[in-house]
Amino acid sequence: MMKEQMPKPADLAEGRWFWHRMYVYLATLLLWGLLREVVQRAPPEQLRYLADGLMGLVALLGLLYLVAPSAQQVVNLARGRARGEA
Repeated sequence: MMKEQMPKPADLAEGRWFWHRMYVYLATLLLWGLLREVVQRAPPEQLRYLADGLMGLVALLGLLYLVAPSAQQVVNLARGRARGEA
């Protein structure tokens, strides 16, 4: 009887979550700071259009975050297609 080998903890995606979170938090802080500067420098009559665009961007990012497949799912799909699986 063959035993299945368990993957090493470093091979699992959960082991890389810390760095993924750190990247997301740092990128978010940087982009928030840049956005703050843009809003402060924008002329008052343009703020409405700036806010509309930013709300659309937030909606798009939220939608992509909720429905987009993870990178691992995309790799699994590509491997399945390469093997001729549907």
